[in-house]
Amino acid sequence: MSLTTRVLVALVLGLALGVLVSAVGSPALVRAAGAIEPLGTLWINAIRMVVIPLVVASLVVGVASSSDTRSVGRIGGRALVVFVVALLVGGVYAVLVATPLLRLVPLSPAATSALRASAASTAAVAREGATKIPTAAQWLVDLVPPNPVKAAADGAMLPLIVFTLLFALAASRLTAERRAPLVGFFHAVADASLVLVRWVLAVAPIGVFALALPLAARLGAAAAGAVASYVVITAAATTLFMLLVLYPAAVVLGRVPLGRFARAALPAQAVAFSSRSSLAALPAMIETARTRLALPEAVTTFLLPLAAATFRVGGAVGQTIGALFLARLYGVTLDVEAMLAIVATVVVMTFSIPGVPAGSVIAIVPVLLAAGIPVEGLGILIGVDTIPDMFRTTTNVTGDLVAATIVGGRGGATPRTSFRGTEEGLKED
Repeated sequence: MSLTTRVLVALVLGLALGVLVSAVGSPALVRAAGAIEPLGTLWINAIRMVVIPLVVASLVVGVASSSDTRSVGRIGGRALVVFVVALLVGGVYAVLVATPLLRLVPLSPAATSALRASAASTAAVAREGATKIPTAAQWLVDLVPPNPVKAAADGAMLPLIVFTLLFALAASRLTAERRAPLVGFFHAVADASLVLVRWVLAVAPIGVFALALPLAARLGAAAAGAVASYVVITAAATTLFMLLVLYPAAVVLGRVPLGRFARAALPAQAVAFSSRSSLAALPAMIETARTRLALPEAVTTFLLPLAAATFRVGGAVGQTIGALFLARLYGVTLDVEAMLAIVATVVVMTFSIPGVPAGSVIAIVPVLLAAGIPVEGLGILIGVDTIPDMFRTTTNVTGDLVAATIVGGRGGATPRTSFRGTEEGLKED
């Protein structure tokens, strides 16, 4: 039985037992359900413990070791613009589409009050940083931390990421001899962090069960309905984003006929949907880019691998919806500044999603902290991540091809020779 299946079974079992406890209405059973909640909190803390070293090390390695040739630099610059704009559009789209839909999810005030009480300590810590941001101008000022170590200790992820990116850019200017030990060190930190993440995920069924049982005991049948609503909304929103945003972008900005692009994208989309891995779909993307979209060689050999590893526009949509769902579930009211913080953090965090199972969900932790949303609900998102991840990854791959088409700008060129690749390094997004 795969880890995803075991986590899903643990979630369903926890929700079912919790609903049963709620239906019985026995105070002793409710207290017993709450008694295992510290195990879930311990598991959540273990995930949060490894987030900072993993994100920082991954960003340093990715930026400091990047290629610096002139042609690749031009393509990379144009691609970065496309990536950031697409991620911003995806985050804003998710806010506009998901917010009204999530308001329809039935949750009683008593249930959300109980959840806020159970998550009071975590929510207070998370909100502490938000209360120090009185204005948008001050928020911009705080993006550059006077003490990055303190920012890491306080969980202020966005300022920490800004410092990390600047540090990595500075490291990329060093000579190869001076840069190699630094990159090697952070590469080792990233690898060790990934090992630690896998250890934490190995006990995910226990953590998810320990979070789901008391949650369902407080909410009753509403918990199952809320989770199902999240899955449906995420699947529908990511699919609509492909149809309403990505496909038109390929036609208008990439100058590729709609039918041609849709047919070209199908093989990579099929691999992405079934494997839930952008890297698994990379050979199909390269084949399509060369034979069906006739994109330049530099785009197929540099941009597509870069996009498959770092550009996750489906993750931007999915993470934003996940944060909004947890805010709704825990009764956290989000103002405009909080929503802007969610979108801004999502844009940055999608570039550093770890290539491990449930990586997109793990990377949502800084997004929740940025908006003052309790992270206890993370186990719920992980438990039902299989279906949303299929749609997220399909959207990611479609976005990769759209970005390559826009940057390549060769919609009417003659098809190239076929490329045969191998599907290696399969890791879930």
